[in-house]
Amino acid sequence: MSFEKPSPDQDIPTRIVEALDGLSSETLRHVAQYAEQLAEHREREQRLREKQDTDQDAVDRPDDMPEDVPSKASLTVKEINDNRYYYWQWREGDQIKSKYKGPVNKSE
Repeated sequence: MSFEKPSPDQDIPTRIVEALDGLSSETLRHVAQYAEQLAEHREREQRLREKQDTDQDAVDRPDDMPEDVPSKASLTVKEINDNRYYYWQWREGDQIKSKYKGPVNKSE
């Protein structure tokens, strides 16, 4: 082991290097442990996001579903003035969103 002070990686911002220089060895070990745990947490979150994106892409979208309608939307029928219409419907938070699709054929 060298007796010289280590040189920081060039990717570490200067303000962080300066802040670390003022800490005790005990605190530095706690910071190192926290940094490792935080990095693992962020990598795990990224993997989960990528898996969700892949899972969403795998969901079959009907050919007539508009791009601005999420794949989780369902098709519903609304009756307005004795006429029936199809709407795409989905939930965003506490709200239910709808997008008009077209009239229901009388033969259906």
